[in-house]
Formats: sequence, C-alpha cells, structure tokens
Amino acid sequence: MDSAAGTEPDRHYDTGTRLARFAGRILVVCPSCGGRAAVVPRPGLPAPKYSTELQFQPRRLACGGCGAVAGWEPEVRGAGLVGAVLGGSEDPFFGQPLWLQTRCAGEILWAYNEEHAAELSAYVCAGLRERSAERPTMSLYARLPSWMKRADNRSAVLAGLETLQALATRSAPAERSDAAYERGDRSRARSSMYFRGRPDEVRSLL
Repeated sequence: MDSAAGTEPDRHYDTGTRLARFAGRILVVCPSCGGRAAVVPRPGLPAPKYSTELQFQPRRLACGGCGAVAGWEPEVRGAGLVGAVLGGSEDPFFGQPLWLQTRCAGEILWAYNEEHAAELSAYVCAGLRERSAERPTMSLYARLPSWMKRADNRSAVLAGLETLQALATRSAPAERSDAAYERGDRSRARSSMYFRGRPDEVRSLL
C-alpha cells in the first residue's frame, strides 16, 4: 500500500512464478522421529539454470534432530529423466507430509518453506491482482484452489499463513502440526514428468 496517500490498494503482479521456484528446500516431517527435516538437492550439484530443473535433481532428506538421512534420484529413461511432480501436502520426492501445514477454512493450507508462505501472503492480502499474459495457467497463483482466493476467506488464510511461518521456526516432534499427516493428495502421479535433453545436460542434473 502507498503509505503516504493511503488510498492505493496493495498490488500483486504475477510474472508467471511457478511452484518449482520454491522446491529448492522443502520442510517435511522426518520419517524417523517425526520432527522437522529438510529435503534439498544433493550437495555438490551445480546450480540449476531454471527452477524446473529442481524437479529432476537428486535429493537428500536430512533431519537435524535425529540425524536420519535418505536419498532420492530420478529414474533415467533413455536420454531423459523422470522427475517429481509438485503439488499436494506431501513432498514429491519421498512422499513425506509437509511440515508446514495447518487447518484453514475447512481445508488444509500448506507451503514448502518460509519463502513460499511469504509469497502466498503477498498474493492473498493484495487488493489488486494482475498477471502476465505469458502462459498464465502455468503460474503458481493461477493454480491455487478457489477457497484461497475468496475475499471472505482472506483473514482466515492470512492467519493460517502466519501459523505456517511460526511452524517454520519449530523442529521438535511435539511441535508438529496436527494437520501434518499423510493424505496421499498429490495431484498427479509422481512419475509423470519427463525431461529430455542432450546426454551432457542429463548428466549435469545427476
């Protein structure tokens, strides 16, 4: 909002941001102790040129509480990689419940990490929402469920996103949200994404 005039509504301009932008670090429930763990690209990999490459990079699940570690790699199919499909309240690599989940307006509100929750807050609180004409249906915001976009749910959703930000600072099993349990609600099969590139491009992702 324009703090000087106080009359201009908050604006949110969608430039085509995709959910993949926030997939570099996903906070999940540890499969061993039930505390907070993180799913990140395997150490030592080059930085991706595009955020969508994060769906194909090998992953590591690590828990700072109990020391549990697990690995994930994409399936190699010919000259391509079968990667993870993003979306839903479980992480797309290991199938673990997301740590950032809470009940909101009769639904489950979730985010991958603090940045994701903050971006959703900026969108929900905006009085004016604009979007780019370039592939708008692929945008994170275009794919949000309708209940999150309803004006009468705005206060509840913003409060829920504040709860997610608070959860991000907690890590003990006893601090786990009562919503952070398995639901199997990924929107599509985990193996439906496919990346095809030159052999050197495929190797660089592994």
